[in-house]
Amino acid sequence: MVAGAFGNVLEWYDFAVFGFLAPVISSQFFPADDRFAGLIKVYGVFAAGYLMRPLGGVVFGHLGDRFGRKRALELSILMMALPTFLVGCLPTHAQIGTSAAALLIALRLAQGVSIGGELIGSMSYIVEMAPPEKRGLYGSWTLFTAIGGILVGSIAVTLLRGVLDADALAAWGWRVPFLFGVAIAGVGIWLRLGLPESEAFEQASEKDDSDRSPVVRAVAEAGGRIAHLSALLALYATGFYMLFVWMPTYYTDILHPPIPHAYLVNTVSMVLLLALLPVSGALSDRFGRRRVLLVGMILNALLVYPLFVAVDTSQVAFALAAQLGFAVLIATIQGPMPAYMAEMFPTRIRASALGISYNVTLGLLGGTAPLVATWLIESTGDLAAPAFYLAFLSVVSIVALLTLRVREGGPLP
Repeated sequence: MVAGAFGNVLEWYDFAVFGFLAPVISSQFFPADDRFAGLIKVYGVFAAGYLMRPLGGVVFGHLGDRFGRKRALELSILMMALPTFLVGCLPTHAQIGTSAAALLIALRLAQGVSIGGELIGSMSYIVEMAPPEKRGLYGSWTLFTAIGGILVGSIAVTLLRGVLDADALAAWGWRVPFLFGVAIAGVGIWLRLGLPESEAFEQASEKDDSDRSPVVRAVAEAGGRIAHLSALLALYATGFYMLFVWMPTYYTDILHPPIPHAYLVNTVSMVLLLALLPVSGALSDRFGRRRVLLVGMILNALLVYPLFVAVDTSQVAFALAAQLGFAVLIATIQGPMPAYMAEMFPTRIRASALGISYNVTLGLLGGTAPLVATWLIESTGDLAAPAFYLAFLSVVSIVALLTLRVREGGPLP
């Protein structure tokens, strides 16, 4: 289980570091007199990496359903490690001009392909390996390690901002977290060398003699359910990236006066989120995944605006309280989701179906969340404008959940 999920640490560590250091990276690769213009450009690069996720979902979904979960997981972590290291070595705009931005975009696109396969592969693998009565708990482990990687990224950026002044951080300090990612990759590759194959996959492979691509079969056999899952994931896809990846930038670069200790606030709230993920997953095993998800979505729709208003006071105590509230809401939505998604599709097309639906939604909504949030504030002048966006997506996900039926806890077909 640890080996199957550990690759998520690297994948999400890198993406988080990029998001947390967006203002610094913006100044190095997209120098501009307008602070908002520079931020929007670098968040556009952040979004570009996510927009490659559907391609990654198709490629690694095919590999996972055709050749096995193990092989797909081994390849995805290798494809993430090299671009992560190279981002830390890139020359800046001051050194080579606009070519620096082009190289940064190319590396982010390569990472987007990899990340499109890693989380889906680990979800499929771990839920298939889990006891039926504990799929919610075991499935939450995939998001635990993913958010754990983001937490490591948050800690790394917090430490950097604590020990380096602004000039040192801009000159060379921003490179350190990307170079450190190589160590995480090494541990993940070592863990996966002896990974066994999923028994559910092996049994499905023995019975399946079709020559059609699993991706083609997934669209043909479950196209409607794939689209339904995309609607269900609307809040899931956007909420986390807006509230935990973009929010530190909101605290420090958008609010006036800025909130002190913003990255520490974010780190503390993510520790609570981590602690609650397995709790939420276990609750879904006991009370049903649909019930737990519905409670989380309704509460998010009702509370996200008041929590944003509390943050807008620029008081660190209110920001911490609001961020802890966001952690509770997001944990309730995320914990049960891996098992719920995996139970929606048969084993022979599971990785492909999840790869398409999950990555299209995360690419369109999750990757663009920081960009949309920044644009909404600049366009409306309302610091709480992103809250209305999240409330609307909550309603979309609630409707999708109420119209979806999934057999929970039964044998995986």
